[in-house]
Amino acid sequence: MAKDEDVKLVGSWTSPFVMRPRIALNIKSVHYDFIQETFGSKSPLLLQSNPVHKKIPVLIHAGKPIAESSIIVEYIDEFWSSAPSILPSDPYDRALARFWASVVDQKFFTPMKASMGAEGEAKNGLMNQAVEAIGLLEEAFGTLSRGKAFFGGDHIGFVDIAFGSFLGWIRVAEISNGMKFIDAAKTPGLDGWAQRFSAHDAVKDLLPDTAKLLEFSKLLAAKLKEKH
Repeated sequence: MAKDEDVKLVGSWTSPFVMRPRIALNIKSVHYDFIQETFGSKSPLLLQSNPVHKKIPVLIHAGKPIAESSIIVEYIDEFWSSAPSILPSDPYDRALARFWASVVDQKFFTPMKASMGAEGEAKNGLMNQAVEAIGLLEEAFGTLSRGKAFFGGDHIGFVDIAFGSFLGWIRVAEISNGMKFIDAAKTPGLDGWAQRFSAHDAVKDLLPDTAKLLEFSKLLAAKLKEKH
């Protein structure tokens, strides 16, 4: 690992948004301390470090906090600027990467999260929205990868991290709903990509155990239903 100034990451093993900076730090070979938050509570460190949103993840670098997963990943890429780069060097390609990362959050994650606390037709409608987003990402992979292994080409890039961090939760959703979001028949590009991404050295030790994540999802779903 590279010798760096004091680097801490406040987060949770269950959060796909926390996984994003963890993957980025691994790609850059940056040593960091992972500070695990307790589900259902917010530590004084978290509240002090992110007083606006009060959410994980928060990167604390040399005593300075940075919040929001995508912003943290960009910071990591800029500060530890040695290869491999996470964002493309070309301005247009960088804009495309940011756009598709936002599609992941808005078109895929938003309905997926809402579906956890929904039932019946409302749940089915939200799941269909997530499936449509997967279709868009299948097409985007064909364009952005240019026939290579990842959205970022030969190496894991910004969109790979944005979407790949949800793979654990996608598996849980597939089990819970008896359906496939990513498979060789409907999404061959993403199917191969998901296998390569999951096996990558920067990723494989971070992917949460599916059984444990499934148990956590039941707890989370119960809490979401309480709010409705």
